[in-house]
Amino acid sequence: MEHVLDNPAYNALNTGNANLANGNEQIKYFSKEVSPFIGFKENLPDNFKQLHVLVPHGGPVGFVSPVETTIPAIWHVLHSVPCFQMVYTGDIVPMEDTDLIALTHDDIPQMLELTKLTNPGPFASRTIDFGHYRGIFDGDKLVAMAGQRMNPLPYAEVSAVCTHPDYTGRGYAKQLLQYHCNRIIAEGYVPFLHVRCDNARAIKVYENMGFETRTKMYFYILKKSV
Repeated sequence: MEHVLDNPAYNALNTGNANLANGNEQIKYFSKEVSPFIGFKENLPDNFKQLHVLVPHGGPVGFVSPVETTIPAIWHVLHSVPCFQMVYTGDIVPMEDTDLIALTHDDIPQMLELTKLTNPGPFASRTIDFGHYRGIFDGDKLVAMAGQRMNPLPYAEVSAVCTHPDYTGRGYAKQLLQYHCNRIIAEGYVPFLHVRCDNARAIKVYENMGFETRTKMYFYILKKSV
C-alpha cells in the first residue's frame, strides 16, 4: 500500500491543504502565488497532458515522486532535484522563552528577499497562506524564518527554513525547527521535511534533532514547452 508521504503534494491538497486546492479529483494544484506544487492521484503519463490543459499558466510547476519519472516533451524540465524525505521521530523538547515572531502579510517583502538570498526552495507572494510562519528579527530586519508547507494528514511539512548569511552559526535554524516540531506534535501531527541529498550539513543537523530519512524523493520543476 502506498504511504501517504509517497505522494505528499496530492495528499496534502486532498486533506490538510484542501482549502488551497485547485483542479479535480485526478489532478490538484496550488495557485501559482502560493506554491508551484501539483499532485496526481496516480502517476500516469496522460495526467501530464491533462495538467498541461488544466493549469492556467505556463509554469513553473513542481512535481514530486518517490521514483525517477520520464516527463513528457510537452513539459520542459527546468530542474531535477533529488531530496531525502525525513520524518521526525523525537518528542516535544522543552524550549526556553524564544524571540520568534509570528509573520504577517506586512512581512512578505522581507520574506521574499530572504528566500531569494538563501534559496530554501520555492517561495512566492502568497506562500505565507500555508500558515504558521515564524521569524527572528534583528531590529526591523528579518534574519531567519521557517514555516509549514504541505500538510498531508497526519503529517505536516516544516519548510522555508532559512537564515541570512550574516547571521548563521547562532542556532536560529535549530530554534525555528524545534519550535515547529513541538507545535506540530502538539497539534496531533507528525513533522517531516525535505532536504537536498547533497546538503550534508543540513542533513546532519536534522539527524541530530531526531529526524530520520524515510526515503528518497525526486522533485521536478517544469514549465510548459508548447
